[in-house]
Amino acid sequence: MMKVAQMKLFSKPYRWMLFKTTSNEMDRMLTLSMGFSIALVLARITYTGQLTFLSLIWNLFLAWLPYMVSGWLQKRNLAYTNPIKFVVVAFVWLLFIPNSFYIMTDLFHLGEHPNVPNWFDLTMIISFAWDGLLLGVLSVRQMEKLMQQFLPGMREIFFIYPIMWLNALGIYIGRYPRFNSWDIVTNPIGLSTYLIRMTIHPIQYKYAWGMVACFSVFMTLVYLTIKRMSKAIH
Repeated sequence: MMKVAQMKLFSKPYRWMLFKTTSNEMDRMLTLSMGFSIALVLARITYTGQLTFLSLIWNLFLAWLPYMVSGWLQKRNLAYTNPIKFVVVAFVWLLFIPNSFYIMTDLFHLGEHPNVPNWFDLTMIISFAWDGLLLGVLSVRQMEKLMQQFLPGMREIFFIYPIMWLNALGIYIGRYPRFNSWDIVTNPIGLSTYLIRMTIHPIQYKYAWGMVACFSVFMTLVYLTIKRMSKAIH
């Protein structure tokens, strides 16, 4: 009887009860990693009595959204059954995917609030940046697989670099002029005016374009490296 009870306890749906919202090992590791990051922020708030860096949790939520969207698309065959819906959802994904990589720039805040040891804030921010990077890379990979169904002979760089370039542009306009993904709906005039000004006056915005160039190449290299590391490990 004891063995039967143990088998029931560790059989589905009880197995992995803690991660019952996830579907595979990668999702479970992401859940653990994000949980650790959030725990660090909560520990900091408890220790200092201040809500400093609470925004990291919001940024992580925004980084998680495109991963959920690309995962949702991957589970459905919308590209063939409902191409219009696929294009609309893919466009929404494109608006939000920069948020996944944006968390890297939160490292700019390191040392601004010296009420805890600097190593703690470094660990906390890198943890969130790592979560965002993983979510972004996995989400882009899911979309790459979907696009390969349409263009099976397409070289990966012709999909990856334009996406990373748009990500880099999104990171810049989110970090400095402080635009958000939803401003394309709530503030389209302000957003488009700023982008047009950047385009018309590239010299005036040379540091902005320099950041876009550096970040786009960096993120492309990160993506391709992680992708090939995965193949090498297997």
